[in-house]
Amino acid sequence: MDKNPSIQCTVDECKFHAKSENYCTLNQIMIGTHEKSPKVVECTDCNSFELQK
Repeated sequence: MDKNPSIQCTVDECKFHAKSENYCTLNQIMIGTHEKSPKVVECTDCNSFELQK
């Protein structure tokens, strides 16, 4: 898949990582949180993440 130049990503373990560059190959991603009231960046998650096999 081609990289999406609008979505940078450094998570090499993700199925959708562009591998040769730090980008995502998805057209869009879903961002979420695991906190009731997020206050810092560590509270947010990429809900589109899938572990590469």
